[in-house]
Amino acid sequence: MLKDSAFVPTVASTLGAAALMVAFHALIVSWESKRANEHGDAATNRHHDDAVVVTLPAWANDFMDAHKDVVFTSEEQMMEVAIALADKNVAEKTGGPFGTAIFECDTQTGSCKLFSIGMNQVATLHNSTLHGEMTAIQFGQKKLNSFTFGANKSLGKEYHLYTSCEPCCQCLGGTLWSGVSKLVCAASKEDAEAIGFDEGPVFAESYAALEKAGVKVVRNCLRQQGAKTLKLYGETGLIYNA
Repeated sequence: MLKDSAFVPTVASTLGAAALMVAFHALIVSWESKRANEHGDAATNRHHDDAVVVTLPAWANDFMDAHKDVVFTSEEQMMEVAIALADKNVAEKTGGPFGTAIFECDTQTGSCKLFSIGMNQVATLHNSTLHGEMTAIQFGQKKLNSFTFGANKSLGKEYHLYTSCEPCCQCLGGTLWSGVSKLVCAASKEDAEAIGFDEGPVFAESYAALEKAGVKVVRNCLRQQGAKTLKLYGETGLIYNA
């Protein structure tokens, strides 16, 4: 009986020690897991700090799908696409009243297809450079896998940039370096400035530099329609100037 009685505390002690070890092991695992998570969060934060992500609004894919197979043959048709982008951007509250469409054009037939799109997302993505022209250029060159739209000239392909409003000083420079062969504008610099936007130092010489570089410039294509979009936005939209 004494032997049995002695056995009870021995078992209890053994079980207690085992439980203590399990608890201690669980504590170690919990601490290591927490440390790993903290390390992962820090790594994630560092990754985000080292990357700039530019995305198009949710509606942009449907817009592109609806137009990508259409064959365009006139400046007015293509400008309507750029203005439609500006209108949609305002209606969906995804940015400013500026839209850009870049078309891939066959130099032999003159027929064009929509290649890339962009819209002003300065306020929504907290990035002063994300004007419509710059966004369309970035996505177009990514799609082309080249830093210049002149990459396919030998294949009889040109790229024409249509914008719902004349470019600001930044976008004129971006257009010059992009390699597009043609710039077509709707609303004027004065139309944009009339609702409060600052377009920066843009001069007649700015357009002369484009022409000298081989970029054909067409202005005032459907100007009234482009100006109407600006005026509508000016009544309720955010006017931002960096």
